[in-house]
Amino acid sequence: MIRALETYGTCVGCGVVRLTSGLAPDGGKLCTDCAGGLGDFTCERCGQEARRYRRGICGRCVLTERLHDLLDDGSGSVRTELLPLFDALRQIRRPWGGLTWTSHSHVQRNLRALARGEVPLTHDGLSQLTPWRSVTYLRDLLMHSGVLPPADRQLLLFQRWLAEKLPAIEGPGPRRLLELFATWHVQRRLADRCPLTSKQIHQARNEIHLAAAFLAHLAERGRTLADRTQADVDDWYAGGYTARRLTHAFLRWAMRSDHMPTVTIPHRSTSNPTPLAQHQRLTLLRQAVSCGDIPLQDRVAATLVLLYAQPLTRIARLTTADVLREDGEVQIRLGDPPSPVPEPFASVLLDYLGQRPNTMTATNPGALWLFPGRRAGQPMTPDTLEIRLRNLGFPTQRGRTSAIRHLVLQAPAPVVARMLGYHDDTTAQLAAEAGGTWKRYAPGDHAR
Repeated sequence: MIRALETYGTCVGCGVVRLTSGLAPDGGKLCTDCAGGLGDFTCERCGQEARRYRRGICGRCVLTERLHDLLDDGSGSVRTELLPLFDALRQIRRPWGGLTWTSHSHVQRNLRALARGEVPLTHDGLSQLTPWRSVTYLRDLLMHSGVLPPADRQLLLFQRWLAEKLPAIEGPGPRRLLELFATWHVQRRLADRCPLTSKQIHQARNEIHLAAAFLAHLAERGRTLADRTQADVDDWYAGGYTARRLTHAFLRWAMRSDHMPTVTIPHRSTSNPTPLAQHQRLTLLRQAVSCGDIPLQDRVAATLVLLYAQPLTRIARLTTADVLREDGEVQIRLGDPPSPVPEPFASVLLDYLGQRPNTMTATNPGALWLFPGRRAGQPMTPDTLEIRLRNLGFPTQRGRTSAIRHLVLQAPAPVVARMLGYHDDTTAQLAAEAGGTWKRYAPGDHAR
């Protein structure tokens, strides 16, 4: 009943566009009158048909009233700089999410602090607010509505974490080394890779953690970074090579910047997991394109992995403009030229375009992302996609490896690379490993 009171369209009975909360025998939508008088849902304040929230007033009017109070600059009016946020929030198609969000005490506190100038309306100002998860969501809304300039939220989160981590390091020497390492290596590398993923931030944090742990390890042995020995390094890695492998970044930086003498860093091969067998990949692919019990967004994501060998980081950045329809054919732009989309996946993909998730709230009402996320202006994260697919039994890394190895056996590696957005060297190496027969194929335009 709640969803019915949020459904609008053309009534099949009278042909009028209005609230269609009734259901016709043939499955069509009916307005309240044609459905037999389900009740009067006209808002007493704005005159629109909608689900009422209190005293005959619809949710949108109640949300507008609450936002006006929270964003009041003290003069009885919404702070001018926050008007774009005010307009974006009060116009969401389903106001219940906005009402739930603004009912939290910490959200109300933060909005009032920004509206009354108690906290600067800047990225640095937002860093003063808590809790950080709620502030991250608010920051995305402010950037999406144009109140704040764009910034990589993952990088901002890392910088906030670093500002809390460094003062907790014992000793001025280690603290100074970690500050230099974080500033001149970790953060510079992250800045070059924007937009960042949560996995990249997780790795950056682990590099800082392990660098601090290594310096503590030296201190326990009565040494510093400048006078450590090869035995100290070997002993560190002997305690667990895989868990401490990310210490490589700190040691290489320290040697390049003359903070420590040259040492040999242990290395062990960490090969990728065995790819799926071809029959396993095809079985999963059939499930993805035909199983109606699997959510549509997961079927599309799984097919992009298993059929086109796409990494989740690239899938998350796809937009609706990457799905092309020309002369009755469907294509998807993964590289140049676009890749053809065969049936039945073409129908699945087109159906999904009309019912993408997370487009009914204030965060992504006009999102062009193929997989819109819950945060304003942001796509679904690769981590979220991976968890969803893993829980449904779709192994992403093994499935992608199996797909790309099969593809380079069917076509020249350079052609596969260009169509799917891979580097020529990557597909050439995979083709050689898989025993491909296209080694002498020359890349480039063969139409001349």
